[in-house]
Amino acid sequence: MAFNSKLLSVLEGAKPPTPPIWLMRQAGRYMPEYRAVREKVSFLELCKSPELACEVTLQPVELLGVDAAILFSDILVPIEPMGAGLDFNPAPVIKNPVRDLAGAERLKTLSPLSDLPFLFNSIRLLKARLEVPLIGFCGAPFTLACYLTEGRGSKDFLEIKKLMYSNTHAYRLLMEKLTDSMIRYLQTQIDAGADAVQIFDTWAGVLSPSDYGEFVVPYLRRLTNNLKGAPVIYFAKAGAGHFRHMKGLSVKCIGVDWTTDLELADELLERRYPLQGNLDPAVLLSDPANLIKAADAVIDAGRKLEHGHIFNLGHGILPSTPTENVKALIRHVQWRE
Repeated sequence: MAFNSKLLSVLEGAKPPTPPIWLMRQAGRYMPEYRAVREKVSFLELCKSPELACEVTLQPVELLGVDAAILFSDILVPIEPMGAGLDFNPAPVIKNPVRDLAGAERLKTLSPLSDLPFLFNSIRLLKARLEVPLIGFCGAPFTLACYLTEGRGSKDFLEIKKLMYSNTHAYRLLMEKLTDSMIRYLQTQIDAGADAVQIFDTWAGVLSPSDYGEFVVPYLRRLTNNLKGAPVIYFAKAGAGHFRHMKGLSVKCIGVDWTTDLELADELLERRYPLQGNLDPAVLLSDPANLIKAADAVIDAGRKLEHGHIFNLGHGILPSTPTENVKALIRHVQWRE
């Protein structure tokens, strides 16, 4: 089988007749095959087992036919060897939140190969079997800082704002360590064989545009400026208000969630990048007619973009999504003329 390079071609500036498609959280609980694996091990055990992580990474490629694989892991996995007491129960919990200068000083900078050998063994196994590009990834420094300071998920992440506003020195030390660690983490994934990498900034939308520009963008620039050898995708959920600050980033593609039209996002980003997205994940819970109608709207908008389009969701697949709907979506995107 010939290598499917459609995703990489868009990231390199091509506009194929149909967009490549992969889906955030495409390996997950909506798939019976994934649930069967999870019955054997905890989530962290799955992330740390190269053979099992390889198996679930391959499931959506082999069973659904997506145009790219994304390495199975979690954005929080690398903060554990940095000194965070991480557990999933089932949502992530950090037992020793960072809320002052002493906490930031306590964290160590990541040494990816020695701290996370299982992840790079997973990449090695996958590269021997994949005929589509492999996407590596990391959490953006700010999103990781949100979890580290709050200790768990949150609607507003007040702890990171308190640190940012009232103890700026501690905030900046925390962000510097996370940025340095994510540079090493992503570059090591690239060196190990990742064909592209994505930076997930899930919680960037909790900030005002001015705070995002001041407290987040300098670290994103440092991160993206120091990666070599593979294209970089940046995705900020609820990030439409921050597009004017993103347009100088050294990335090949910007992800767009479902709350912003692709055409408007292209305009706000001054038509500098291919865009990725942006179907609402909830549409996959609807009937086939509504699903195809919504998918067509995204495809049609993507065809108008200056630099091309990668079809994806505006965020991760919901666990209750029917697998048949995912298959129907992928078939439609790949075969629609």
